[in-house]
Amino acid sequence: MRKKNTVARTPSTTSRAIPGAGRRVTSYDVALLAGVSQSAVSRCFKPGASISQATHAKVMQAAISLDYIPNAAARSLITRRSNLVAVIISNLANLYYPQVLSDLSQQIARQGKRLLLFTLEREADIGKVLCDVWQYQVDGAVVAACLSDEQMAEFGRRDVPLVLFNRSPREHAVHAVLCDQAEAARLLVSRLAEAGHRQFAIIDGPGDSAVAQERKAGMLDRLLSLGLPAPIVVSGNYDYASGGRGLRKVIDRLGRVPDAVICGNDIMAIGCLDTARHQMGIQVPLQMSVAGFDALDASGWLSYDITTLRQPVQKMATDAVAMLGELMERRGGSAERRRYCSYLVEGSTARLTVEQPYFGMMAAA
Repeated sequence: MRKKNTVARTPSTTSRAIPGAGRRVTSYDVALLAGVSQSAVSRCFKPGASISQATHAKVMQAAISLDYIPNAAARSLITRRSNLVAVIISNLANLYYPQVLSDLSQQIARQGKRLLLFTLEREADIGKVLCDVWQYQVDGAVVAACLSDEQMAEFGRRDVPLVLFNRSPREHAVHAVLCDQAEAARLLVSRLAEAGHRQFAIIDGPGDSAVAQERKAGMLDRLLSLGLPAPIVVSGNYDYASGGRGLRKVIDRLGRVPDAVICGNDIMAIGCLDTARHQMGIQVPLQMSVAGFDALDASGWLSYDITTLRQPVQKMATDAVAMLGELMERRGGSAERRRYCSYLVEGSTARLTVEQPYFGMMAAA
């Protein structure tokens, strides 16, 4: 009697020649070697899918033996999902975004998907980037840039779930997680005014940055309500050089050192502080207070210790991905808008009390 041929099922007797020379190993080859169905192989590589431990062990053993890697493109054709989540941010975004991207990537990975990053030179370039986003057939998007009503409507028309990150959807019915930038700016102005500051200056962020404009609006609103003199406002670009350049413009226009300079982000505040101390001989905070936004890691370094406002970006990133995950599974539903509060980090670059001793003079005494 002829002996029936069987497929070997252990790595020690497996030949990598099963697929044939030069041919990519497929799930069918793994199924054949493991002695299971092709759908069982697919379930083994799908997060959260139901599969017995014994079957999973056999499939993994066969996959390792054949050096099998699942084909994401082929799987997307079957599931009609790319398992990609687009994240769109501006290159001029505040420097805390590396932390945001890390948090977003980890949260997205926990849902079995991958982050696909799109960056903008300026927020106004969003239209050009969206053409690329549609080509990748993403399952959803987290957007940290300002979208027009037409662009937000296009996400709905293409059935791509959208969550805005730190951007207000205005009156459009779009899901969003955001900090109240204007209220944070009002808080900062209030604390400085209570400490006796009267003449303010603002080094503003980019004109097409929604966050920068909301912060400026909040500062101007609070200064007006307090009846304080109109602040000197100069434009910045969220970079280090803008801080120093902006301070020089402020002093040129005002004719003296202002009581307080509020910068649109911490990197500009650091540039302003360095220029004040090392190039202009201004004593901070004795002669002039300096404050920023975002609580970058560098702003807490001993050389700077910037007075700033911290946003709960990790919580915001976690909630944004959770919100997007629900949208991708259920679709529809009324738009949800979650607002978060910033809190003040009391550094050493601003006088926040009416009488604050100048430690340099104390040491000299």
